[in-house]
Amino acid sequence: MKLVKSTAEYSIYQKRNNRYGVKSAARKWINGEAKVAILLAEDLVKAPATKAPEPEAAAEEAPAEETPAADASEES
Repeated sequence: MKLVKSTAEYSIYQKRNNRYGVKSAARKWINGEAKVAILLAEDLVKAPATKAPEPEAAAEEAPAEETPAADASEES
C-alpha cells in the first residue's frame, strides 16, 4: 500500500487495486460513512450523481370509457 496523505487525525493509503484505505491516528481502520466523508473532503473520490425521478405520466393514464353506441347494441 502506498501512503497518499497523512494528517494528525488519519492516514490515507492507496491499495494495489486503486482503492483507498483510511487509518485513524490510533492505527485502527476507518470504514463506512466516516471513510467516505474523509475521501470526499480530500477529493480522492467523487460522489455519484443523483438521478432525476422519472415521470409517471404513462402509468397514470385514464381508462378508456365505453362509447354509447356499444351500450345501445348490448341492450337489444
